[in-house]
Amino acid sequence: MKPAGLLVREAGKYKSKISVYKDNMEHRKVNAKSLIGVLTLAAGKGSTVTVLADGEDEEQALNGLEDLIVRRKFDEE
Repeated sequence: MKPAGLLVREAGKYKSKISVYKDNMEHRKVNAKSLIGVLTLAAGKGSTVTVLADGEDEEQALNGLEDLIVRRKFDEE
């Protein structure tokens, strides 16, 4: 699965509202649970992405997404 799909699948595990944006362009943040939204970011390898979560399981959501992006590197290595 491609990184965008992995991000959406991981974000979908949580009840919190989860948004993501790239390269300090917070005004262009998208719903991390929307594949189309995530794809519109065009965040290629090496891009800086920021993930925001708000809701009852926000801490778990951020930890899960951090694991996917930072530690597992989208399972590409």
